[in-house]
Amino acid sequence: MPRLLLITPDYPPAHGGIQRTAHRLAVGVEGFDTRVVALAGPGSRAFDRSEGVSIRRVWAQPRLGAARNAALNAVALAEALRFAPDVTLALHLVCSPAAAAIRRLRGARTVQYFHAKEIGTKPRLAAFAAAQADFVVAVSAYTEELIRATGVSPARMRRVSPGMDPPADPRALPGERPTVVTVARLEDRYKGHDVLMRALALVRERVPEVQWVVIGEGSLRAELEALARSLGVADAVRFLGALPDAERDAWLRRADVFAMPSRLPGGALAGEGFGIVYMEAAAYAKPVLAGNVGGARDAVVDGETGLLVDPTDPLAVADATVRLLLDERLARRLGAAGAERARGFAWPAVVERLQAVLLEAAAQGGRRGR
Repeated sequence: MPRLLLITPDYPPAHGGIQRTAHRLAVGVEGFDTRVVALAGPGSRAFDRSEGVSIRRVWAQPRLGAARNAALNAVALAEALRFAPDVTLALHLVCSPAAAAIRRLRGARTVQYFHAKEIGTKPRLAAFAAAQADFVVAVSAYTEELIRATGVSPARMRRVSPGMDPPADPRALPGERPTVVTVARLEDRYKGHDVLMRALALVRERVPEVQWVVIGEGSLRAELEALARSLGVADAVRFLGALPDAERDAWLRRADVFAMPSRLPGGALAGEGFGIVYMEAAAYAKPVLAGNVGGARDAVVDGETGLLVDPTDPLAVADATVRLLLDERLARRLGAAGAERARGFAWPAVVERLQAVLLEAAAQGGRRGR
C-alpha cells in the first residue's frame, strides 16, 4: 500500500474550511497508508485519541505567528524521513517548502492544494509551490486562472471542488417573516455584508416584513451594526454571532433565500475561491444569491440554482433578493435544482475525485523508480 503524508496547518478540532477538508481527506482516502502532520491547538489530544487517524501534532505557540509554519515544515520533513511517503499532499501554500524538500530527499510525488485567497497574499510562495508540485489541485475554475498566472503547465493541473456534508433533514421549517440568511465570518469585507445591508433598505420598500439573519462573528460586527442603524434597518437585521451547527442548519431550513454577494477585493487579492456555503444552502433547496465574480461562479449556476449579480451594486442585489422572495415558482425551481446539484459535492464524491489524483501521483512515482 502506498504511503501518503498529509501536511496541513489547520485540522480539527479547530473549525474552518481547510480543517474540514483535511479531516475528510485523512479519514476518507482509501488505498493509502495515511499519516497527518498538523499544528496542534486546544483539544487536539482528546480529538486525536477519538479519531483513530495516524497524526503527528506540532506544538507551537500561537504567539509565534508565521514561525509556527516554519515549525510545521521542519517536523513534516523529519516525519517524512521516518515514514518514507510515496505521495505528499500539501493542503496549503505554507506547507510547500516541506513538500518540495521531501520530494528532493525522498522522491515522493507532491500534490499541492490551492484555495485562491492565499495566492494573492503570498504570490512568490504560490509560484514556488506550483513549480515544485507534480500535480496542482485547484478548488475552482477561478482558482485555476490564478494559478496559470504563475506559469504552471496545464497538464499538471486538476480541479477538485470542496465538499460538504448532506443535511440530515433538508425539510423546510416554517418562518414567521420572509427571511434572508447569510453565513460567513465577519472578518473579510469582500463577503458583501455592507452591500447587502444597503440593499436591505431597498428590499424593505417592496417586502416590508423581510428580515436578514446574519450568522457569523468577527471584527466587522460593530461596524455593520452601526451601518444598520444609520440606514434605519436595524430592526430588520438579526446578528446571531457564531452558532452551533444544529442552530445554523435550523436557520438554513427556515430561510427563504441564502444571500452572500461576495466581490473581488482590491489589489491582487483573490476573494471567494469557491464558496462551499452556497452549496450547503442549496442542499436545503434554498435559492442562492451570489456575486458574479470569483469562485462563486463555480458554486452557483446563474438562472439554474440561483442568481449571480453585480456584488458592488446594492440596487442589483436588492432587485435579485426581491425577485427570489416574491416569485415563489422561481424560488422553488432554483432551490430544487440546487439541491440536486449539491449531491455531487457530498464528501464521498469529492474524496473519490482527489483519491484519483493521489493514485495517479503514486503511480507516477512508481514508474520513475523511487
